[in-house]
Amino acid sequence: MTQRVDLANVMDRLAIDDLITGYAAAVDDGDWTAYRALFTRDGRADYSGSGGAEGPAAEMADWLAATMTLFPVRQHLIVNRRVTFSGAAGWAAPGDAAEVRADYVNPMRTASGEDFVCGGRYAFTALRTADGWRLRSVTVEERWRRHD
Repeated sequence: MTQRVDLANVMDRLAIDDLITGYAAAVDDGDWTAYRALFTRDGRADYSGSGGAEGPAAEMADWLAATMTLFPVRQHLIVNRRVTFSGAAGWAAPGDAAEVRADYVNPMRTASGEDFVCGGRYAFTALRTADGWRLRSVTVEERWRRHD
């Protein structure tokens, strides 16, 4: 029985890793349809920790679509992912929710050719849904930035 539980845990971790990678790719590629699909219906994103907006994921996709035009070249590197499984406060059964903390470095280039790099930490909450793991929340805590 332990091997089955361990295999399920590994499969969940791989699925969550794919979810987080999908998030980075959607933002970098400007694929706002894919971005929206990563979230639960009540999913939210909070970019206020980097000077941005906060709200429902669909609204944040529109905000990002407008904001990211300032940075036609961008690449999120999301690393040091730490996943903790739980069931939380009435909205998930045990093991059907996960908290993910991950560091990021985000090099970008402006339309005028200036480099902009920032780094910090993401806090993701993911839920197991009928469609697989989805983001319930994303919070950004920018810790540094450099603009050349």
